[in-house]
Parts: sequence; structure tokens; C-alpha cells
Amino acid sequence: MEPLAILQDLISIPSVNPMGRDLTGPEYFEGRVSDYLCRFFEQLRVPYERIPVVPGRDNVIARFDAPDAQSTIVMDAHQDTVPVDGMTIDPFKPVFRDGKIYGRGSCDVKGGMAAMLAAFARLVLEKPANAANVIMSCTCDEEATVLGICDLVKLWTEPGRSSKLIPKAPDVALVAEPTDLDIVVAHRGATRWKIKTTGRACHSSRPQDGINAIYRMAQVLLALDEYNAQLETLVKPHPLCGAATLSVGRIEGGISVNTVPDVCTIEIDRRVIPGEDGMGVIDDVATFLKSRLTFDVEMLPPWIVGCSLDDSNNGEWSDRLMEQIAPLAGPRRKLGVAYGTHASRFSAVGMPAMVFGPGSINQAHTVDEWLDIKELDLASEIYYRFCSTVG
Repeated sequence: MEPLAILQDLISIPSVNPMGRDLTGPEYFEGRVSDYLCRFFEQLRVPYERIPVVPGRDNVIARFDAPDAQSTIVMDAHQDTVPVDGMTIDPFKPVFRDGKIYGRGSCDVKGGMAAMLAAFARLVLEKPANAANVIMSCTCDEEATVLGICDLVKLWTEPGRSSKLIPKAPDVALVAEPTDLDIVVAHRGATRWKIKTTGRACHSSRPQDGINAIYRMAQVLLALDEYNAQLETLVKPHPLCGAATLSVGRIEGGISVNTVPDVCTIEIDRRVIPGEDGMGVIDDVATFLKSRLTFDVEMLPPWIVGCSLDDSNNGEWSDRLMEQIAPLAGPRRKLGVAYGTHASRFSAVGMPAMVFGPGSINQAHTVDEWLDIKELDLASEIYYRFCSTVG
């Protein structure tokens, strides 16, 4: 149960998140990784549960109980990866070169999952005297709509939901993501929604008879560019995470070149910093647009609401983690980052949470994704030492 062997297995099992696209096939969704995890925990002879989240997509959790534990740690890693479009390597064939392992998910975040699974297995087999109770959480759908983690926290926060393995809230969450073996104690979240403009369709030979929804959207885009430029003054930047941002990532409109379009939509990514209201930022954008436009736009419901990680309640735990990192990996930092993680969802229900793992965010989602094998081994040892010394 070495981390590298586990990682080879995980890379070889596709678990691509289609990211909202209507795609099917054996490489999509997490089912086969979930099967692997169940076999892994069966081999360890630990209690585990496979919890359906949506049809065909499950969370898998397992539990190690230490004899004299005073605290419970949840170690969380997501099962899914981003798509493989445009990759320059075989995404599902792990290859070793120059001390690195290549393949989709090697960095984000099957490497972190492998390191956690290996550490979890050591806890079960070695039963160190001062260990904490540990819940190994392998969640689905992190890359798109965070269905897995949102369902997981309901097990101890929502009446009517329960799990024998998590009868009450754990004391701290440790989330695997590529952090260069630094500790992420704060990060931004993302609220994503669509804005729609409407017009009146007509034949393109007489555009004056219609109202062009794409032209209207062009005015919206100019206003949003102005809004983003002002955000740093409208919202005070966070000392670790930096400024809030807004970007438009997708646009769709029209049915044919010879028809004046009556509908146009764009997709918005609004990065929220600690202290901001993930739903409230939509109202802020709506108010700004109303002050700049002569027509109405429609704000469609968000499919994800920004949830950030605040560093206000994880200081003691991150100090304990740092005590295990420094002797093995040298001096490291506590920092804030621009991207989001599952840690924010744990934090939102009152749990201290932090993010730590092997690899760099610069290698995540890349066309030749890879992970440094030395960091993989270091991360697994650090996970093990942290869980075995904070009981």
C-alpha cells in the first residue's frame, strides 16, 4: 500500500467530470474509482460506506478509530478529474520520467488521495499510540458543482441525515490539493451564474425590425469589464487571498447568421473573498448593471454559490500540521490562494479546515499533468505523522 502504487492504480481508472457537457462513456464519472476504493477499504477490513449523491455518483468514506483518541480528523480528497481534451500524453497510462509520474489526476488530486490512502492504511495497520480517529473521505464532483462535499457535510448538519461512521462533526478537516507542501489557510470561493439578454427576432435583411440580443449583451460586457476594474475599490482585498474578481467565461446567442438573435447568455465567474456573501454578489452585479444599462437583463439562478475559507479558526491546527512538515520538507508557509477547495464547505459548517498536499497548482489541469514522486511520499508521511500525533 505504498502511495506510488496506489497512485498508479488511480490514474489508470478514468474518473472524468464532464463539467456539465452531455457526455457518456466509460471514462466519465467516478463509479469505477468508487469501486476501487470500496475494495481498498475491504482489504483493510475497516468500516466504510458508499453513499449515493446523485445517480451513478457516490461518496466513499471509511473510518479508523484509535483506542484513546480525543479528536477526530477528516481527510478529504475528491475522486473526479477535469476532462482530458487536448492532452499531449496518454491521460490514463501512468508514466515515470525524471522523478515524476505523468497522467490525468496525478497532481489534481489523485496524488493527494493516494498519499492520504497510504497514510490511512498505515494508521490501520500500525495503530500508533497517540493517533486521532480518522475519517477518510473520497468525494465526488469537486471539479464542477461540488455535489459530493455539500452532501457529505449534511451527514452531521441536516436533520434526517446520518452516518454510523460520522455520528457527529469531526474536529478538523484536512483537504488534499496541490499546495507545494505549504498549508493553505485561506482561499477564495466562486459564485457562477448566467446573465440573459432578450430582444426580438427578425430576418437579418431588415435588422431594424428586431432587437439584437447580442448587441445588448455587448453593452453588458462593457459594463462588467468596468465593474471588474472597480472591484478592488468596491471590496477591500483580503490580506492572504487578494482581491475579488469577476470574469466572463462563456457566451451563447443566435440560431443562424440570417436571423437577428432574440436571446443571448453569458456565464459569470465571480470570485468571492472571505467575508463576502456568495449570493449577495449577484445582487451587487445586478445593481451595477441597472445603473449602466437602458434595458433589463435577467440573472439566472447560480449553479454554484461562492464559499470561501477564512483563516480565523484554523491557526492552532495549522500550527500542529506545520510541526510535522518542517522536519521532513523544510521551512514552509501558511498562505492564501485564489482558487477554491472543499475546505470552505467544512469551514461553512463551523469546522476548522486547511488544505495541504503534494504538487503545484501550476501542474493541475495541464496537457501533460505530472507529480513529483518525492513530494508524493513526503505528503503521505506528513499526513500519517499529523494523524498519529494529535490524538
